[in-house]
Amino acid sequence: MTRQVCAIVGGGEGLGKSLARHFAVNGFDIALMSRSELGSAAALAVVRDGAPEAAVQYFQADAMSPETVEQGLTKVAVDMGEIDVLIYNVRGDMLAKSPLDMSFRELRDIFEIEVVGAHAAARAVMPAMIERGQGTVIYSSATAAMRGSGSYPLYAIGKFGLRALSQSLAKAYARHGVHVVHVRLDCELDVPIVREHFGDKLKTEDMANPDDVAETYLWAHKQPKSAWSNEIEIRPYTENWTF
Repeated sequence: MTRQVCAIVGGGEGLGKSLARHFAVNGFDIALMSRSELGSAAALAVVRDGAPEAAVQYFQADAMSPETVEQGLTKVAVDMGEIDVLIYNVRGDMLAKSPLDMSFRELRDIFEIEVVGAHAAARAVMPAMIERGQGTVIYSSATAAMRGSGSYPLYAIGKFGLRALSQSLAKAYARHGVHVVHVRLDCELDVPIVREHFGDKLKTEDMANPDDVAETYLWAHKQPKSAWSNEIEIRPYTENWTF
């Protein structure tokens, strides 16, 4: 049986690694994209060790340079075959500052990585999906996409834009068979950078297991066309809801 192809933009050591492993063991070949191969080393290793039957390749792309995202995904299609699932798993930095202290450069940067890069990824893969009448595009996001912030306005502005892009793509192209999903992660993920941040105060039950999150992404891809979800929120059962 021909394996499908899942391309992950932002295939790092956290959620990206879990997504790569989960899709690989469920019948997908994996294309990992990040600024450097070192950034995707953990995800490459987990696929090679856990799903040796899956092809896995690294492709260079920098979400701050949308042309590299578009070019990288075009190369994925040439080298590995048409992309069946695209996951844009990228986020800007969470910089604490008041709205009036945001610089023009910071605003341009957050828009570039959250919206322009996400659009470049869609432009690279969706025309072929539309032609085939099938395909899935999933954007990793946050509850910041639903509300502004007096303390982290840059992050909120970026995620607002990403959600608007996701909804616009869904409304325009769902009728052509392309499933576009905006996933709001209203939680702390149990990934290395978060564990380092919390240290001894970390409580596993208060965090979302990235392997379980990856299962939800796969489930979204498998949804029947008559009952698609275009907006999914994820949180652990212990979460003190923030929205």
